[in-house]
Amino acid sequence: IAEVAGNLAEKLDDEALKAIYNRHADSDFDLEQAAEVDMLKQAAEDAFGIDLGDDVESLDDLIERTQNQFEQRRLEEEAREQARKERQATRKKTKKATEEKARMAREQTTLSLREVYRKLASSLHPDRETDLAERERKTALMQQVNQAYEKNDLLKLLELQLELEHIDQAAINNISEGRLQQYNKILKEQIGELDSELAHVQERFCAQFGLNPFAPLTPRTAERSLSTEIAGIKSHIRLVEADTLLCHDLKKLKANVKRWHREISTPDFDEMLADIQF
Repeated sequence: IAEVAGNLAEKLDDEALKAIYNRHADSDFDLEQAAEVDMLKQAAEDAFGIDLGDDVESLDDLIERTQNQFEQRRLEEEAREQARKERQATRKKTKKATEEKARMAREQTTLSLREVYRKLASSLHPDRETDLAERERKTALMQQVNQAYEKNDLLKLLELQLELEHIDQAAINNISEGRLQQYNKILKEQIGELDSELAHVQERFCAQFGLNPFAPLTPRTAERSLSTEIAGIKSHIRLVEADTLLCHDLKKLKANVKRWHREISTPDFDEMLADIQF
């Protein structure tokens, strides 16, 4: 009777059936249902990592809230995925814009170098010179121009322009602001390369001569450190020379060895004496 009444009460939510179940099951239908809902709620929260609240009243309410939580999760996941795609698209645009900006900067750098190079090459072309000595001079200068252009060495090209008097004050005054900025950019890059090369040279120098790589390196500090090292080497040489002179007189050497033996007799020292041939 309790089983039939309980099943019907669960389907129909009828108070009379609940009373029959309570009388024949010696229990309380509503309390049992509440305990079952609470147990299922706890299991769902633990399994899916969700919070269904503390006011779940029925199994239907539990199912509805669980479905709502899943739907909310789905919407949040879709929103995160959309945001991720938008960020990715923005990064691609930013990367593309950065690459385009870098490409344009490289083109401007090339144009700036090429402009100076063309002016120099036009005036230094050896084939246009009839005088043999002047042709040889221009040939040598043209070689310097070619080497500087291959290395993107704007400073050297500008120095050659000054040397050949292709840049006067009027020409300098007429250089545009954009071109000056481009020249400055190229020269700053060359300064960075020179600083890096200088750091490598100093690092190798310190490693070769045992200097502190973290201390400031100047001709004075290098000379002082090397002088200290030279003094130590000379002192060591004097000690070696004194030992060498001692070995020339075998009688004195034997006497000294015996005295040392008496003063510091150890198994290692005795083994060393056994290997000495007089």
